[in-house]
Amino acid sequence: MRIIVHKNKCQGHARCWAQAPDIFNLDDEGYILPGDIEVAERDELLASRGARSCPERALEIDATADALLTRLLFNQACGGVK
Repeated sequence: MRIIVHKNKCQGHARCWAQAPDIFNLDDEGYILPGDIEVAERDELLASRGARSCPERALEIDATADALLTRLLFNQACGGVK
Protein backbone atom coordinates (compact mmCIF):
# COMPACT_ATOMS: atom_id res chain seq x y z
CA MET A 1 0.00 0.00 0.00
CA ARG A 2 1.08 3.52 -0.66
CA ILE A 3 -0.02 6.79 0.90
CA ILE A 4 -0.11 9.67 -1.57
CA VAL A 5 0.78 12.92 0.19
CA HIS A 6 -0.95 16.13 -0.95
CA LYS A 7 1.37 18.51 0.92
CA ASN A 8 -0.52 21.61 -0.19
CA LYS A 9 -3.65 20.41 1.66
CA CYS A 10 -1.92 19.76 4.99
CA GLN A 11 -2.89 22.24 7.71
CA GLY A 12 -0.69 20.79 10.45
CA HIS A 13 -3.36 19.08 12.57
CA ALA A 14 -0.97 16.10 13.02
CA ARG A 15 -3.82 13.63 13.41
CA CYS A 16 -2.06 11.22 11.05
CA TRP A 17 1.02 11.29 13.26
CA ALA A 18 -1.10 10.76 16.39
CA GLN A 19 -2.38 7.51 14.85
CA ALA A 20 0.93 6.28 13.41
CA PRO A 21 4.01 8.28 14.44
CA ASP A 22 6.40 5.74 12.91
CA ILE A 23 4.78 6.09 9.47
CA PHE A 24 3.97 9.78 9.09
CA ASN A 25 6.91 12.19 9.28
CA LEU A 26 6.18 15.80 10.16
CA ASP A 27 8.30 18.93 10.08
CA ASP A 28 8.98 21.05 13.19
CA GLU A 29 5.68 22.89 12.71
CA GLY A 30 3.57 19.72 12.45
CA TYR A 31 3.13 19.62 8.68
CA ILE A 32 3.52 16.38 6.72
CA LEU A 33 6.80 16.07 4.86
CA PRO A 34 6.52 15.86 1.06
CA GLY A 35 6.78 12.59 -0.81
CA ASP A 36 4.57 9.54 -1.02
CA ILE A 37 4.88 6.89 1.68
CA GLU A 38 5.39 3.20 0.90
CA VAL A 39 3.73 1.23 3.69
CA ALA A 40 4.83 -2.24 4.74
CA GLU A 41 2.02 -4.78 4.88
CA ARG A 42 2.34 -5.09 8.66
CA ASP A 43 1.73 -1.32 9.02
CA GLU A 44 -1.23 -0.99 6.67
CA LEU A 45 -3.91 -0.81 9.36
CA LEU A 46 -2.17 2.00 11.27
CA ALA A 47 -1.32 3.86 8.05
CA SER A 48 -4.91 3.61 6.89
CA ARG A 49 -6.18 4.94 10.22
CA GLY A 50 -3.72 7.82 10.05
CA ALA A 51 -4.62 8.74 6.48
CA ARG A 52 -8.35 8.57 7.18
CA SER A 53 -7.96 10.76 10.28
CA CYS A 54 -6.81 13.77 8.23
CA PRO A 55 -9.65 16.34 8.21
CA GLU A 56 -8.13 18.09 5.17
CA ARG A 57 -7.86 14.87 3.11
CA ALA A 58 -4.18 15.57 2.52
CA LEU A 59 -3.43 11.83 2.54
CA GLU A 60 -4.79 9.44 -0.07
CA ILE A 61 -4.65 5.67 0.27
CA ASP A 62 -3.47 3.95 -2.91
CA ALA A 63 -4.37 0.29 -2.74
CA THR A 64 -4.95 -0.21 -6.44
CA ALA A 65 -5.61 -3.57 -7.97
CA ASP A 66 -2.06 -3.57 -9.34
CA ALA A 67 -0.60 -3.01 -5.88
CA LEU A 68 -2.78 -5.72 -4.37
CA LEU A 69 -1.91 -8.14 -7.18
CA THR A 70 1.80 -7.45 -6.72
CA ARG A 71 1.50 -8.19 -3.00
CA LEU A 72 -0.46 -11.39 -3.66
CA LEU A 73 2.12 -12.63 -6.17
CA PHE A 74 4.96 -11.76 -3.79
CA ASN A 75 3.27 -13.60 -0.93
CA GLN A 76 2.65 -16.65 -3.12
CA ALA A 77 6.28 -16.68 -4.23
CA CYS A 78 7.38 -16.53 -0.59
CA GLY A 79 4.95 -19.24 0.46
CA GLY A 80 2.85 -16.88 2.57
CA VAL A 81 -0.42 -17.35 0.66
CA LYS A 82 -1.65 -20.58 -0.83
